[in-house]
Amino acid sequence: MDNIIIRRATADDKPDWLRMRLLLWTYATAEGFEPQLDPTLANPDMAVFIAALPDGRRVGFLEAGTRTYGEGCETSPVGYVEGIYVEEDLRGRGVARLLMQTAEDWSREKGYQEIASDTWLENDASIQMHLRMGYEEMERLVHFVKKL
Repeated sequence: MDNIIIRRATADDKPDWLRMRLLLWTYATAEGFEPQLDPTLANPDMAVFIAALPDGRRVGFLEAGTRTYGEGCETSPVGYVEGIYVEEDLRGRGVARLLMQTAEDWSREKGYQEIASDTWLENDASIQMHLRMGYEEMERLVHFVKKL
């Protein structure tokens, strides 16, 4: 998509970034997320990228981080896509690809040789997006809990 601008997030992006985080992680609350925003922006091992239209409308974000381990990775540390969101009206138009490529570039600049990501088992759109971008599925995992 030619008119999308991908850039590092700033403090001015926090309201829209928070709004989109809540759309991505629907189980969370603003009260739980809000205290995380400034530390995330200040963390040198993380990067938040904003996708915006020329009129300034923020239409997506990607949070990239550093992890010591990524499933299937052979090196350490690795870049890690912690979360990615694109507004519904712009999905399928290349915005996620631009965000992912920016995270890959950030990871390369940090000297990482690999980048990893994950998604929910039922998130077929995300799984297909990753596969189209050259990511390989490494494993599937089901978590269990039992109250004692």
